[in-house]
Amino acid sequence: MGVIREVYDDLDTDVEFEEFEAAVNDKVEQMGGLADEETAAMLIAHELRDEEVNGIADIEPGMEDVKFLAKVVSIGEVRTFERDGEDEDGRVVNIEVADETGRIRVSLWDEMAAGAKENLEVGTVLRIGGRPKDGYNGVEVSASKVEEDLDAEVDVQVLDSYRVEDLALGLSDVNLEGKILDAGTVRTFDRDDGTEGRVSNLSVGDPTGRVRVTLWDERADLAEELEPGQSVEVVDGYVRERDGSLELHVGSRGAVEPIDEDIEYVPETTDIGSLELGQTVDIAGGVIEADGKRTFDRDDGSEGQVRNIRVKDGTGDIRVALWGEKADADVDLADYVVITDAEIKEGWQEDLEASAGWRSSVAVMDEAPEGAAGTDAGGSAPTPPSDEGLGAFSGDGSSDDTSAANGGSSSDASAAESTGEAVEFTGTVVQAGTPVILDDGTQTKTVDTDADLGLGDEVTVSGTETDGRISAESVEVHTGAQQ
Repeated sequence: MGVIREVYDDLDTDVEFEEFEAAVNDKVEQMGGLADEETAAMLIAHELRDEEVNGIADIEPGMEDVKFLAKVVSIGEVRTFERDGEDEDGRVVNIEVADETGRIRVSLWDEMAAGAKENLEVGTVLRIGGRPKDGYNGVEVSASKVEEDLDAEVDVQVLDSYRVEDLALGLSDVNLEGKILDAGTVRTFDRDDGTEGRVSNLSVGDPTGRVRVTLWDERADLAEELEPGQSVEVVDGYVRERDGSLELHVGSRGAVEPIDEDIEYVPETTDIGSLELGQTVDIAGGVIEADGKRTFDRDDGSEGQVRNIRVKDGTGDIRVALWGEKADADVDLADYVVITDAEIKEGWQEDLEASAGWRSSVAVMDEAPEGAAGTDAGGSAPTPPSDEGLGAFSGDGSSDDTSAANGGSSSDASAAESTGEAVEFTGTVVQAGTPVILDDGTQTKTVDTDADLGLGDEVTVSGTETDGRISAESVEVHTGAQQ
């Protein structure tokens, strides 16, 4: 028996001997006599030899054909496509398989695709051989051999319905029930092929966490049809990663459907009193200030918008800037809000400020979940009586604490919380527009005025103050004053 046959017989391959022998002879010729038949046969065998991996986590693009054992967790639809120069259409079905180390998508072609749809079931354990490659959702395997193993066991739980904590990169056919925390608007974009795409976002939470849901094209309108607070089921979603976070995407096959079940969501928030510059956190608490929305011109000529609110929990309070569509959130005084993915930045006079942008969600809750920030020992949120305004959000119910939360010192508490008292206040404009915010270095005042004021103007306002807000009757701008 020749040396080429000996090397071939040691291989576990579907390649015919004649094809293997021809490849060896080509290799000898290519190397110009630098390799004999045995060396060339060993080189070809190395290229063909299956790599047995310990688990899915070991599979990487660029490997030669790999072998592994895994359990089927989802089966897609058979798709047909035209092959160049061939009359017969090709077929492919994508299945998702998993083992104890991870999950991966496997593509089955033609006869394997037809057989999979007829005979394959979720939960089946397979021995798979194929070539790894970079796919749309990460590494995938294009299968060359698939066999059912009736004796093998793979310890992987197959779920009919997922929770947020169960999500993992590469999952598809995901059904998940949750509560809508925030709903965005529909945005359009141009694709590389010249067509227009549409996209929108939801934030959905369940007892184990929350996830951003991205809705594409015909599903994008769901974000404007569904309301925060509704319980829904996300159907046939698939998991992707963006900026280090997992997202659940919904395309033409998927849906988001209202359900009657009341889904609980308990936010895992950071105490406001412990916030530090540079963090990205979730915060929650009662709204003790709510300014009007302001518009501004960006450098590119487009128009932006922002709205400032102040949120207080049992450990402190912080100003929150709501940018873009977040400025349209229906947030009022005394609401209990949960704000996710807020960036902690340096605000006015070195105070910390939270910035809620496109990644953030702003959810108004009917009541504070038990144990959430801003609740009392019994787990209930502070609810201000109708005749006490913002005072009920203070730590001890006193007017002094409320005054401090609104920017005033405790010594000025009586004036700050007096109802309908005539006041005069001099300060620098730190927010122009409606309303105007003035700061004198020790306290901040919200002023309702039609006067045309700019940032940095030093002004004196006279008027009537009610619940810490001045209705200006006269405004004097001090010309030449320095900020």
